[in-house]
Amino acid sequence: MSTTPDAKAVVVRYVEAVRDGDLAVIRDSFAEDAVWIYPGNLSISGRWEGRDHIIDDFLGGMGTRLQEGAPLVIELTNVVAEGDQVVAEWSSTGTTAAGAIYDNRCSGTYTVRDGRIVEVREYADTHHVAQTLLAGDVPAAK
Repeated sequence: MSTTPDAKAVVVRYVEAVRDGDLAVIRDSFAEDAVWIYPGNLSISGRWEGRDHIIDDFLGGMGTRLQEGAPLVIELTNVVAEGDQVVAEWSSTGTTAAGAIYDNRCSGTYTVRDGRIVEVREYADTHHVAQTLLAGDVPAAK
């Protein structure tokens, strides 16, 4: 009998940990060699490789762009899973460090193996991200 959690449970646990600010569970949710792919030509766009790089630099770097003491509110709105593939939709709302309102709808396609996330392909309104969270950033070189 397998004790590995199903893929949907892994992703739900991860998104809830992000919502709750539980860094230990966030870190535990990813395989060491995980990959996160973020679309577009923003300064954060591209392929983020490795659990520590994803969590410390990509996800952690976004936290510094939010107003201190005003957390990002995440609401998981839909999750569909088949095998090791999970598609999750969520809303993210908050206030940026510059005082702008951030309100985005996001979707991620997750691949889960052995109870850990090994790949995320995220989709969001990158124009809104550029105008709010990344205002003033230089786009990524392609």
